[in-house]
Amino acid sequence: MATLRSAGCVYAEDEARLLMEAGGPLEDLLARRVAGAPLEWILGWAWFGTEDGDGLRVVVHPGVFVPRGRTIELALAALDVLPPGGTVVDLCCGSGAIGAYLLHAEPSVSVYAADLDPAAVACARENLPAARVFVGDLFEPLPPELRGTVDVVVANTPYVPSDQVALMPPEARDHEPLHTLDGGPDGLALLRRTATEARDWLKPGGVVLIEISEIQYAAAETAFAAAGLAVSARIDPDGTTVILGQT
Repeated sequence: MATLRSAGCVYAEDEARLLMEAGGPLEDLLARRVAGAPLEWILGWAWFGTEDGDGLRVVVHPGVFVPRGRTIELALAALDVLPPGGTVVDLCCGSGAIGAYLLHAEPSVSVYAADLDPAAVACARENLPAARVFVGDLFEPLPPELRGTVDVVVANTPYVPSDQVALMPPEARDHEPLHTLDGGPDGLALLRRTATEARDWLKPGGVVLIEISEIQYAAAETAFAAAGLAVSARIDPDGTTVILGQT
């Protein structure tokens, strides 16, 4: 535990317990953590759920974006508008944590997912029905028969402005893939593309939801409106913001 504390790990006691439970040579695991590797990569999983304990462990491979605790707000917002038996598309899916939570909470839904990174897709296929997880850019790899039938599109697109990536914690900026963090000059490059392309895939009344920072809301609202979407927002007390656009 002292080793983790000296390395600046805020939750050293909890991390030490998890590493001891993980199996494998403890010295090797500690060395990886002290070197800055995300704890979830070392454990091979991340908890994704609510503060009251509703959630699940999702497999997280080394090199794959680690799902953040705040992103449960995006999943909950999607769950609120997703009808039983509905169809949801999880874009920039990473490990597939959002889709996995939606299936956990509402097993009747159909989840399709896509990510540009083959490593992320391989990981997501362990957390979601493998045949419905695709490699490709946003909507491009999805089955064409989904066009016009989707109830909800959910996307945790990268939204850190390019010039702010260097200010992120070392655990993220030095280890996680840059394309999962860098959202372009204002952080909203992929949000704009997703909003524009979503209309072709959503059914009438369908909803697209994307996580952003609170200070990006005005620009994101403009992008959604330009795509012909009716806009609203859900802002958590910690500032986590989910923008919703409806056809």
